[in-house]
Formats: sequence, C-alpha cells, structure tokens
Amino acid sequence: MMCPMDEELKNFAKEVIETEAQAVSRMVDALDEGFEKAVHRILECKGSVLTAGVGKAGHVARKVSATLASTGTPSHFLSASDAAHGDAGSIRPGDVLVIFSYSGESDEIARLLSIVKKLSHPVIAITSTDTSTLGRHADVVIRTGLIEEACPLKLAPSASTTAMLALGDALALSVMKLRRFTSEDFALYHPAGQLGRKLIRVQEAMTFRKGENLPVASDALTVGEVLREVSRIKRRSGAVILIDDKTGRISGIFSDGDLRRLVLTDDGTALKKPVRDVMTPNPKRIRCDALASEAMALMKQYRVDEIPVVDADDRPVGLIDVQDLVVLKMFDISP
Repeated sequence: MMCPMDEELKNFAKEVIETEAQAVSRMVDALDEGFEKAVHRILECKGSVLTAGVGKAGHVARKVSATLASTGTPSHFLSASDAAHGDAGSIRPGDVLVIFSYSGESDEIARLLSIVKKLSHPVIAITSTDTSTLGRHADVVIRTGLIEEACPLKLAPSASTTAMLALGDALALSVMKLRRFTSEDFALYHPAGQLGRKLIRVQEAMTFRKGENLPVASDALTVGEVLREVSRIKRRSGAVILIDDKTGRISGIFSDGDLRRLVLTDDGTALKKPVRDVMTPNPKRIRCDALASEAMALMKQYRVDEIPVVDADDRPVGLIDVQDLVVLKMFDISP
C-alpha cells in the first residue's frame, strides 16, 4: 500500500508545474514579427530545415525536427557538437537552420554559427535575447525573454526548455497550417500509427481481393456456374460479388453463409438454382475512397465479414474483408 504523498513534496511539484505553465503562457508575447518571418522562411525553404542545440536544448531541437518532418517539412537534427567535426557537411544548398539555445552563448553554438555564416545559410534563433552571440548573428530571432528555471537551484534547464519546446511546436504547426497539410497527408506520413490507421482509405486497405483476384460473377449464372467461375481465383474469398450483365453494377452478393443455408435445405438441385434466387440482393457496399474505419463500422453494424467496394458508378472494384482490417490492427476503430 502506497503512503500518502508528503505535503511539502506535493507543494514543490505543484510549483514546478505552475512555473513551467507560466513560462509557456508567456510565450504568447514571443509571437511577434520575428516569429512570422521565421514561419515564412521555413515555408519557403527549398531544402531541409536543420534544427540544432546543445544539451537539453538539443533534445528540444530534435523533437521539433521530428514534428516538422512528420507534418510535411523535410527536416533533420544537426548536432552542434559534431558539426565542427565534419557533420556540417550535411548542410546543403537551400537549407535553413533553426538553432535552440536559451543563453545563446554556448561554445558549440558559436562554432556552428561560424560555419553556417560562411556557407551563407539563413539562421533562425530561438533564444532568450537578441543581444547574445546567437541573437546577433541570426537572420531571424524569436525571443523567449528571461525565464526563471523551475529547479530548486534555479539552474537546471526546465522552464526555459519547456518554453522553447512550445515555441518550436507553434513554429512547426504554423508552417503545417499554411501548407494546408491534410488528414490524408498525415496518414501518408504515419501509416503505422493508430491515428494514421484510422485515416487509411478502403482502396489502400483491400490488399488482396481486387483486379484478377476479385471474386465477381454474373447474376444470370447458376450457383454451380458461379462456384466454378470463382474457383479460378488464386485468393480465397468468403463471398462472391454478383453483377447485372447489362449495367455492370452490383445486384447482390453470395456468401459462404448463403451457400451453407442452401446446402442444408438441398433437394438435389442446389447447384442448378439461379444464383439470383439465393443471393443476398442489394448488399451493403462502400466507396473505394471512403475511410477503412467506415468499412469496419459497417461490418460491426450489420455483422458481415465482407463488403463490396465500388467506384462512383456503383461498379465493383474490390472486396474488403475483415481480415484486411485485422492486418492493419484496426480492432479499436469505432463507428
């Protein structure tokens, strides 16, 4: 059994959170002309956005680079310490550098600046003041102002790095907004994540049952003829899409369940029956450009394992199976 938290400790932890929250809220004042210039410099960048920093500020720079890269802006992290030992060679024409340093006076930052300025690359600084070494040599400065750290000694980077991270996120997401980065773009960059999976389209999810592996047959055939028709398909399916010969549009679906029910009542003529007499007419279907999560919702609602996928003219282009969605680990998708 855990003991109650010491009141003094709890109060100190509360002060840390409040101090950092106040530092972040003050960053609204940093959204000045320099911030706007920085957004447009990144938006107009023809190369990559390189972020750099030392120590805790370096961790912030790495995170902001990841946010930029995942929201449509090519970016990678450049170690300020390693830049003077050859890593500056990763800076290419057209690149923009975003350097994070609260003091703006670190030796590693100064050395990086000397290299970058010789290469004539634009520098965006996120630092406390524009009078520091970094502030004076940067092309654009976003000032955090003086920030009191949250640690008991008022020394360990804490509130300052939290504030810089908030500014970095504001910068990256403002660029994202101006790029008109869409949910489809997000899914493209995050295919393995839960959010990305929820944004995947049906046409991406139906991996197997399409093209030559699409189980489709005419509704003018008998049950036996339909079964022979789809037996040529290499990929097994639990249902056959049936179409009207005249229009090419879906008229029904004949599933394993339909076949079992037919066999149980067989009077010796099951395979000779017209499939249109025993199919499920006008089945639920889904457009190929719909979200895969919508297909899962339909399967749950109507308790079916397969749904025909159609184009804008209601002609079949695929069959999405519950196994396609299991492969995507989409168990948690709700209607």
